[in-house]
Amino acid sequence: MGHTVQDRLEDYWTKIEQLRIPFYGQTLACARYCHILRFLHFTHNNRNGVDRTDDRLWKIRDLFEIIRTNFSKFYNPSEHLAVDEVIVKFKGRILFKQYILKKRKRFGIKMFKLYDSTGYTCDMNVYLGKDRQRAAQHLIATHATVTSLTRGVEGFGHKLYMDNFFSSPDLFDDLAQKKISCCGTVRLHRKGMPKDLKPKTLRLKYGDIRVRTRGDLTAVVWKDK
Repeated sequence: MGHTVQDRLEDYWTKIEQLRIPFYGQTLACARYCHILRFLHFTHNNRNGVDRTDDRLWKIRDLFEIIRTNFSKFYNPSEHLAVDEVIVKFKGRILFKQYILKKRKRFGIKMFKLYDSTGYTCDMNVYLGKDRQRAAQHLIATHATVTSLTRGVEGFGHKLYMDNFFSSPDLFDDLAQKKISCCGTVRLHRKGMPKDLKPKTLRLKYGDIRVRTRGDLTAVVWKDK
């Protein structure tokens, strides 16, 4: 269904010639599918030992971890990796549903993904709200997210790319110790950024470039348009 998108669920079993796809009707009856879907769940509601307030994803946590494990188990990612946030479209009622104005799918579940140059998902996390445990470790949330996603590729010499939502000098230093090289745009107010690289201070003209280095880190500012 992810490859043959229809307007309505019933359209997968339609008999209209221009919309008909025989595969679905031959595999499972529409009534049977809807009946299973109505009662589909992946954990017992009264399962012992589950703290629902601690893990908002507890109803599908087991399934989600199986998928994450298999992503990394059966594929070795290429040299060049990227980390980014994506929105999975969802209009139902859920505590951690997000609204992001600049995204094409504005309402949905926010996820952080690590993927390689082919687009293959190497790892992923669902954003469930503020993580108190990570905040107590004196790490900004994006730093903790990236280090969590890259745990399985440490020590192999990968190159990681990201946008200014994630990048910071502290994160780049941390990943460099784990043999992960980083590249990305960065917000100038992030901790560790050179204070003399602000545009109002530099007053660059078209084509001007300013570079600052510290150890293996390089910060570059240029005037384009």
